[in-house]
Amino acid sequence: MKFGFVKVAAATPYVHIADPLENSKEIIKLINHASSSNVEVLIFPELCVTGYTCGELFLSDITISSVNNVLYDICKSTLGKKTLIFVGSPVWVKDKLYSCAIALQNGKILGVIPKTYLPAYSEFYETRYFTSGENVSSEINICGQDCFFGADIIFSAKNDESVKIAVEICEDMFVAVPPSCRHAKSGASIIANLSASNELIGKSDYRKTLIKAQSGRLSCGYVYASAGNGESVSDMVFSGHRIIAENGEIIKESSLFEIGLTISEIDTQKFEYERRKLNVFTTDIVDYKIVKFDFDNKNTNLTRKISHLPFVPEDCKSLSDRAELILQMQAQALAQRLKYTNLNAVVGISGGLDSALALLVILRSYKLLNRYLKDIIAITMPGPGTSKKTLKNVHDMSIALGVKIREVSITDALDKHLEDIKHNGTKNITYENAQARERTQILMDIANNEKGLVIGTGDLSENALGWCTYSGDHMSMYAVNASIPKTLVKYLVSYEAQRLKECQKVLTNILNTEITPELLPSKNGEILQKTENIVGPYELCDFFLYYTVRFGNSPDKILFLASKAFGDKYSKKEIKAHLINFIKRFFSNQFKRNCMPDGIKVGTVSLSPRGDWRMPSEARKEQWLDNLK
Repeated sequence: MKFGFVKVAAATPYVHIADPLENSKEIIKLINHASSSNVEVLIFPELCVTGYTCGELFLSDITISSVNNVLYDICKSTLGKKTLIFVGSPVWVKDKLYSCAIALQNGKILGVIPKTYLPAYSEFYETRYFTSGENVSSEINICGQDCFFGADIIFSAKNDESVKIAVEICEDMFVAVPPSCRHAKSGASIIANLSASNELIGKSDYRKTLIKAQSGRLSCGYVYASAGNGESVSDMVFSGHRIIAENGEIIKESSLFEIGLTISEIDTQKFEYERRKLNVFTTDIVDYKIVKFDFDNKNTNLTRKISHLPFVPEDCKSLSDRAELILQMQAQALAQRLKYTNLNAVVGISGGLDSALALLVILRSYKLLNRYLKDIIAITMPGPGTSKKTLKNVHDMSIALGVKIREVSITDALDKHLEDIKHNGTKNITYENAQARERTQILMDIANNEKGLVIGTGDLSENALGWCTYSGDHMSMYAVNASIPKTLVKYLVSYEAQRLKECQKVLTNILNTEITPELLPSKNGEILQKTENIVGPYELCDFFLYYTVRFGNSPDKILFLASKAFGDKYSKKEIKAHLINFIKRFFSNQFKRNCMPDGIKVGTVSLSPRGDWRMPSEARKEQWLDNLK
């Protein structure tokens, strides 16, 4: 699939114990289903050709003979299909029996991977029948075809270097150092796990934790398919749990106790970027067998959901937990800086979202320090563009939070300054920036005069877009919102509105106020200058920012993802226009980010020049723009 996406599927067929012929029919049925769904990589459970619970029947001549016969049928069923398929089956090699994953594509057997770690505890007794494949590496003949046999095989797509697949089997994942660790260090970007993990109370959560952790630790995709209905229930029950994970996140999961396919797409380009960034994957494939397979990266339909708010959790519980954690992080950091400097917070309050969040964080930090709220120096500085609505927000917030807010008008000082510099009176960029700098000067001078620390209110989205006045609101002594994107600011303020009932009304009013710098005169006290009409919708800008910085995606891929996420709201033409604007602003405003004030990182995306984002101010944007052509 285009842009590094690989359509994968985990399959659970209904099992007929010790009846390979019937099992092959179920397997072939799912192979055909997957092929018609354009699945490119398909994973079946461990020993699904026979069933995992065969016991002594694994050693029977009848079972082994039947397995050999049906493997021909399964292999033949893949003729003309481009899906790379991994089927779990017992395989006899030199008078030893192995639990294996057999790789098939288009009528060919590409390799056989034996299980390394065989459990022999509690309800498991695999060593009674099977031999470990550890340190086994050879060639075998199966179904009349010669192929590699061993755990040291990586299947590499012929026309896409980012797609490399390796296998581990069930217990292999549960040991201290799973084979997938070595696979990933040798270049594998997707791990396939053929499993027969029985179900127990709490085990599905444990299983998910392991898979999430392994995919995150290895910066890889992980496709897990487990045995299900039809296995013997004499002592165990199998749930057919199927999980598809990517880089520490489960992107698709089946319900327990259902057969069928679980399909999604894994982004292998994401792993390439993540591994380049981490720079700890010392790829060494000297002792690995590389098997090439056909891979059709045509632009098939992307079925996985792409969140339109990547910075914001989707479920209410996660959102509340995330909001509380972020606010605690901001408050703890600010409290430490205030304690170290022995200063009080000085903050400009506009009646908008960012300054409201900053004030809420200051309140939390003062409570941590057991300081009096009356010592907070909060200042509102109305000017020619200040609306009645935002000014009312300020005074209502002052009453609700119990914080005294001073009012210092900038109008007279602004007029005098513009006269001094011989400004012609045009409502241009000079007129706008002079207001921002005048406000910053007031805050800085009051801080000097009253032993205060100016708290910056600007957010991550504004830093990305350069939507701040250099040496104006761009500057502060500590920036509490520096790594909070605008879309998340809204949810943090909303969370506090629900938590602080006495502030609910005013904070809701602030949430419903248009986002504006208020640097142009209002009309009849109403807001005319609206930020999103200039820089673009913040939900789009934050989406572009996330995929640019977090995963290094190219503009054409970001456009593809944004069209998927916002297709019902914006046309592709609109998204492209906003993306072009974002790229231009992002590149041209790096000089502002190079001298950002201190402020903590709270998420995976930060633009601090001291931490995450070191970029020359002269970097050219032309190749990024050309990519969209």
